Amino acid sequence: MRRAFLTARWSHLCILTWEAAPELLLPHLPAGLDLDRRDGRCYASVVAFHFLDTRVFGLRWPGHRDFPEWNLRFYAREGPRRGVVFVRELVPRRWIAWAARAFYNEPYSTAAFRSDVREHAGALVVEHRVNFQGREHRLSVTAGLAPYLPREDSFEHWVKEHQWGFGRDRSEHLLRYEVRHPVWPLYPVLDFDLKTDFAQLYGAAWEPLGRRPPDSVVLAQGSEVSVWPAERDCRASASPARGDSPSRR
Repeated sequence: MRRAFLTARWSHLCILTWEAAPELLLPHLPAGLDLDRRDGRCYASVVAFHFLDTRVFGLRWPGHRDFPEWNLRFYAREGPRRGVVFVRELVPRRWIAWAARAFYNEPYSTAAFRSDVREHAGALVVEHRVNFQGREHRLSVTAGLAPYLPREDSFEHWVKEHQWGFGRDRSEHLLRYEVRHPVWPLYPVLDFDLKTDFAQLYGAAWEPLGRRPPDSVVLAQGSEVSVWPAERDCRASASPARGDSPSRR
């Protein structure tokens, strides 16, 4: 019987979202997928959150149970399957990055993190500082303490609820993997701060996104999550897409 590859609790997901031009996303889109659009528009998100009590095939790995992640993703679909495609994912542990590249061919890199979740002056403050190749990037979100469920037809629900992750294997075949979790409540966002260099993290083509504020800022409570083994679709393949894509380090 199939079993989940990874289980964990994803906690305090900061999701900052920008409208993105299709031509920015298409070089990263695996064959067999379409861009997922909301009211005709495409979007990309910076997401920072915590993995807690992480297990691989039910086993806890010392020193690798609890850690933060910072990623850039955009939204794609395969027929009725809605999911995300990652441009870059940053974690603080080399073994985690190696395993994600080995099993899912995901664009993981390592970076030094300082992350914190705290209550201050009656509010929830989530902060991430990432040092990547000598440059510090900072993201913080301040929110109210009372979580709520947004309407299912809201943009907030659309941007946080996806059942699939998509990627490519080393032969450019489509990979898909299922991510299962309950619907996430949100904390009401009061303020945010983002200081990051999109060009340094993701490539020069992404630099214009950093010139303007995000169209949406969401802080999701998170939940228990299970990530299932990747499936390869050999029908969908193409030559490597050309674009200003960051190298994997």
